[in-house]
Amino acid sequence: MKTRLIYSLIFSVFGLLIFSAQEKDEAEKPKWKYEPNFMVGVDVLNAGVSFFSDRQMFQGFISSRIKDNFHGIIEAGFDKNIYQNNGYDAEASGPFVKIGAFYMLARDRENDFNGFYGGGKVAGAFYTQEYMAIPVRGYAGNSSSVSMPSSSQSSFWLEGTLGGRVQLFESNFYIDVSVQPRYLVVAGKQDEVVPMIVPGFGKSSNKFTMGFAWNIAYKF
Repeated sequence: MKTRLIYSLIFSVFGLLIFSAQEKDEAEKPKWKYEPNFMVGVDVLNAGVSFFSDRQMFQGFISSRIKDNFHGIIEAGFDKNIYQNNGYDAEASGPFVKIGAFYMLARDRENDFNGFYGGGKVAGAFYTQEYMAIPVRGYAGNSSSVSMPSSSQSSFWLEGTLGGRVQLFESNFYIDVSVQPRYLVVAGKQDEVVPMIVPGFGKSSNKFTMGFAWNIAYKF
């Protein structure tokens, strides 16, 4: 009986020691804590091209490192464009917004914000469109066109991103360049007519498009 009590006491002591050691290890583990950091950028490429083309697009972004190599990002902008092809004559303009995240695939050891990244975003545009001409095939093969009044629409798409960032000398400024494959998921229709252009997405006669951005960014 005494032997059993002694063994029970020994095992109880060992159990308490192991439990205490586990609690100590968990307490010593560093807990994740978000440290505020922001990078704000403006797309100078598309803004510059706007002065020499029919498309006028102005966009920017704000991103923040969440944890380790993961960064969150929000993009927003305004786009105005026209479509004149295959008998169509359309115009659309309005704001768009994109929300997503990216992962630093390779980064500088001395600067966590320098490197190459890949990620994805969910995007949507809320815009006004107007059709001045829509081709219609008439009787005996004759072609004509009809028009539609201005209307408010919304469209949504998925967007990938692959790019890189590099610090300008030792300043807080960065160059951020990226390519953005886009796939249109939901397209707002007016009388069952598929939109020819979607602000922020591009010409939507094809559901897949490719975007490009060249940003000047500042890290706070």
